[in-house]
Amino acid sequence: MKNLLTNVRGDLTGGLTAGIVALPLALALGVASGVGPMAGLYGAIAVGFFAALFGGTPSQISGPTGPMVVVLAGLFASLSGDVELIFTAVMLAGIFQIVFGFLGVGNYIRLVPYPVISGFMTGIGAIIIILQIGRLLGHEPPGGTLGALGYLPTALADINFSTLILGVGTLVIAYKWPASLGKYIPGALAALIIGTLVSLFAFEVPVLGNIPTGLPSLHLPVYNQEKLLLVLEAAFILAVLGAIDSLLTSLVADNMTRTRHDSSQELIGQGIGNTVSGLIGGIAGAGATMRTVVNIRSGGKERLSGMIHALVLLAIVLGLSPLASVIPHAVLAGILVKVGLDIVDWSYIKRAHTGPRWDFALMLLVLGLTVFVDLITAVGVGVVLAALAYVRQIAQLQIDELRKIPDTLNDPKENALLEKAKGKVSIFSFGGPLSFGAAADLGHHVREHVKPGSQVLILDFSRVPTMDVSAAMAVETVTSDAKASGRKLYVSGASEEILTVLHKINASWPEVDTYPSLTEALEAATTFLEESGSKEDKRLNKQALSHA
Repeated sequence: MKNLLTNVRGDLTGGLTAGIVALPLALALGVASGVGPMAGLYGAIAVGFFAALFGGTPSQISGPTGPMVVVLAGLFASLSGDVELIFTAVMLAGIFQIVFGFLGVGNYIRLVPYPVISGFMTGIGAIIIILQIGRLLGHEPPGGTLGALGYLPTALADINFSTLILGVGTLVIAYKWPASLGKYIPGALAALIIGTLVSLFAFEVPVLGNIPTGLPSLHLPVYNQEKLLLVLEAAFILAVLGAIDSLLTSLVADNMTRTRHDSSQELIGQGIGNTVSGLIGGIAGAGATMRTVVNIRSGGKERLSGMIHALVLLAIVLGLSPLASVIPHAVLAGILVKVGLDIVDWSYIKRAHTGPRWDFALMLLVLGLTVFVDLITAVGVGVVLAALAYVRQIAQLQIDELRKIPDTLNDPKENALLEKAKGKVSIFSFGGPLSFGAAADLGHHVREHVKPGSQVLILDFSRVPTMDVSAAMAVETVTSDAKASGRKLYVSGASEEILTVLHKINASWPEVDTYPSLTEALEAATTFLEESGSKEDKRLNKQALSHA
């Protein structure tokens, strides 16, 4: 809070510009959610103000975003338009985010692999575009992605060319608006104004209609036992997506401002904003990348810019609502198509063929699940598959590191001891943290690569910082194999932590000799071999005498 007034001039400019940019997006996303344009504006005001005031990214602008609206639209269809339950879900999402912040969940959300993030963001962009195609053609398609796709042949058979021309024209203006004019009037706002004016004089198309003005009314949470699980599931998805969306935008803001955000505080701020939004009848929101970039480029750096952006929208709500009533649905559809196209991760798609095929396949899988199943399944499946692929990759590296040391060692003393053993010692060196990924192949690898005639196995743990239970059980298999084949087993270089795990898990551990270093293990091995050799010589001599 101490930096609130350190950049007043820049924050005023940034907040004002971001507020103007946010206006058409808030209206369009409110309509797309099914709850209505004013719910979009109320959400932009509440989330924008309180996330800026209490969040952990000073330059971030928050408000309704595409991912959140996709979930809300699905919830609206599932609840048959019961707005009170929708606002309850928004409040619960805010409470979930506050809990996430206090638990430090933000530190884990940042670990989601990029192909998964790219896939579900591209999927969300595709969903937004699919849902707007019907509106561009002059129809109101049924709810849901599959419903909109199924309705597409009907819409194509009966195209309203007035809405199509108006919507496509709006999209073109939003994309082609000159950058020089964009400093004064953002492209999305220019498209909204021009598209609306053209419709007043040239086309007769469906418009938003009557929009209430004045301050919002209070919406207390409601309870419906039959729909409770549906509301809780939607609230959790909103909370997770909002957290991911916000923290990704925070990273963008960090790169632009050369600062570092507080992820836990950011989630708390977003949670407070969404809770208040639900209370006043607004839709859920999150950190908005485009609006944040506009704010920073216009001079906004501190919390004041986000708060001013919200106050600008509040002023519009209080005085200009009647003007918004004449905005055509086709114009908002054109703006939303641009939002969808902007969300699609074109930069990765263009370069995907140059990277690992598995990552691109994972991205496509998450994209497909996002569009045709649901967002939480897409992210969950993507994270699990990415984690398994990573574990497999690391396991392969661990197995490659678990190699039989060659006949010549770098240390002269160790090398002399190994030569003295005359091929009767096999050494296996473990590298890096040993985990369950390598456990399945560990015993098999040792069994396959033991030198013929080896009487001693040495397992060197000098380079192993940690070990899990699965790897310890695999070491027990090696111990059992050594015992069954009559070989002596030594362990060298293991830390106290590793020895503790092995001692607690390995049933045969009392029979294993441990040494602080490989040199000491080799010395013990050569001593054992000498003693074994002496005993064998005595046995042979005794046997020869008995035969004589």
